[in-house]
Amino acid sequence: MVSTTIKFALFSALTLLTLQAVVSVTPLHFQHPLDPLTKEEYSLVQKIVLHKYPKVAFHYIGLDDPEKDAILKWESFKPSVITIPRKASVIAIINGQSHEILIDLRLKSIVSDTIYTGNGFPTLSVDEQTVAIELPLKYPPFIASVKKRGLNLSEVICSTFTMGWFGEEKSTRTARLDCFMKETTVNIYVRPITGITIVVDLGLMKIVEYHDRNVEAVPTAENTEYQLSKQSPPFGPKQHSLASHQPQGPGFQINGHSVSWANWKFHIGFDVRAGVIISLASIYDLEKHKSRRVLYKGYISELFVPYQDPTEEFYFKTFFDAGEYGFGLSTVSLIPNRDCPPNAEFIDTYIHSADGTPILLKNAICVFEQYNSIMWRHTETGIPNEFIEESRTEVNLIVRSVVTVGNYDNIVDWEFKASGSIKPAIALSGILEIKGTNIKHKDEIKEDLHGTLVSENSIGIYHDHFYIYYLDLDIDGTHNSFEKTSLKTVRITDGSSKRKSYWTTETQTAKTESDAKITLGLAPGELAIVNPNKKTAVGNEVGYRLIPAIPAHPLLVEDDYPQIRGAFTNYNVWVTPYNRTEKWAGGLFVDHSRGEDTLAVWTKKNRDIVNKDIVMWHVVGIHHVPAQEDFPIMPLLSTAFELRPTNFFDRNPVLKTLSPRDVIGCPK
Repeated sequence: MVSTTIKFALFSALTLLTLQAVVSVTPLHFQHPLDPLTKEEYSLVQKIVLHKYPKVAFHYIGLDDPEKDAILKWESFKPSVITIPRKASVIAIINGQSHEILIDLRLKSIVSDTIYTGNGFPTLSVDEQTVAIELPLKYPPFIASVKKRGLNLSEVICSTFTMGWFGEEKSTRTARLDCFMKETTVNIYVRPITGITIVVDLGLMKIVEYHDRNVEAVPTAENTEYQLSKQSPPFGPKQHSLASHQPQGPGFQINGHSVSWANWKFHIGFDVRAGVIISLASIYDLEKHKSRRVLYKGYISELFVPYQDPTEEFYFKTFFDAGEYGFGLSTVSLIPNRDCPPNAEFIDTYIHSADGTPILLKNAICVFEQYNSIMWRHTETGIPNEFIEESRTEVNLIVRSVVTVGNYDNIVDWEFKASGSIKPAIALSGILEIKGTNIKHKDEIKEDLHGTLVSENSIGIYHDHFYIYYLDLDIDGTHNSFEKTSLKTVRITDGSSKRKSYWTTETQTAKTESDAKITLGLAPGELAIVNPNKKTAVGNEVGYRLIPAIPAHPLLVEDDYPQIRGAFTNYNVWVTPYNRTEKWAGGLFVDHSRGEDTLAVWTKKNRDIVNKDIVMWHVVGIHHVPAQEDFPIMPLLSTAFELRPTNFFDRNPVLKTLSPRDVIGCPK
């Protein structure tokens, strides 16, 4: 969703020159095969494709995933011994057709060029949305509708919304436009012009459908301004400042896109669709004196946001933010000392325009250490004549980015703990999707509003946020299994104890993909990826378990069109055998898709997953019932899960970790 205001903010962010001195990362000594495409590589792709097709619209340009075996061999040997050819994957619209193009960057040539003939279309480009949102402002019927409502056309801002699929036999590349009033506030999304339907054909770039159904009040701009420069006292509540200081410098090093911190090493990639990608995460085992692989690759594969208003105004709002808008294309520049603390280091990256031109995205990612109080502790008072107290300070490493898709800001964190855990987290902020109404008080409500009356004339529509994470865990090697452990009550009937019951565990290894489809909240109670080929000193299989977020389940019926497209949310956990081409849970071509190329379809093959290279997919969801406190801009709403070692180490890996000597309040 792009409006004139948002586009200006986006490109301002891309060229942001901050006054703060940002710590620079260590210069890149060699190109890692998983590094995102460089400015020069984007330009090379542009040149090669334009040489064959003079007129082309680039909707995706990204690194073509190298073969996994090649990456693992490259990592095992010196980079100078093995070279991995870099290739770029391109999805472009040429003469109205979607092309999948593979380019060898070393040979500077096209390897393959295939026309896609299935259902669905590529990610929308920022450029075409920018053109589309200007169309209503010169369209006579819309001008008349604005005049009929007594509104000022010069204060109208429009935005694009994908339309989904609702059983149509034939689909064209169309988008809906909603329009808003700016006037005295930049908070446009809380001031919708309700009652108008505008459909734009993105290929023809013209309005092909228009209806003005009814007139509802435009919500007031009063008390909706969130810009500090435009706000007036009194301010509050007051917050006191905190000075952070690392006299020894940061505890991590960044070499290009490779990060080392404490006992962790990993690579940070970036893709215009996925956003941040964490790869090759390994942890050093002090007792075994070696690094051990945990995660080959992890990223958010898709974000499904279905709104729960079935009326003409809203029924189509069932968005797939990664596949339709691009998580990477929607990544914004981080604000130093606000989005990231003063001790953060920043990483820049490149995205691309529709004509293939590389665009610098400053401060796309930040990396910083966070002091989280207690790592472990114990006070012992049970030993006569002794008083023992021990505590260790926890310091974690955070990799952060912010993805702003229209009205919502997604704060995406990957948190690494010295104890071995990886904790991906999501925090939501931004603006509610508001529907205008003539209702000013709850007592006036006579029917289901499909939302909450959050202010006069303003309905915050019920909706969901379903993030699905791609997690290629390689626990001490590529061959892993998925274990489901149930907690089982046992009744004592033989009189052997004064107790009448206890609970124990019952573990099963999932044999196929169907066995691994998990709805959280029911049995089993523990889920883990284990390596059946590696055992601890006492004989347990090494593994990592999933500690999920509070589960959220889809409430749409399975044959509803949005749910067919978003069927990857039918379960909270899925496990598939590794397949390099199975990356996007909602399919490769998501706009107007029909659910024919999704995780739910792939898993119908019911493939074997025992002692194989497997991928876990985890759905993290939030059912959002808006409240008045979410208006006019929402405080953070957060959720997270944890990948935690389970019998991976022989004992607590941070048993002998020292607390930082220079943390305020800690004894030296």
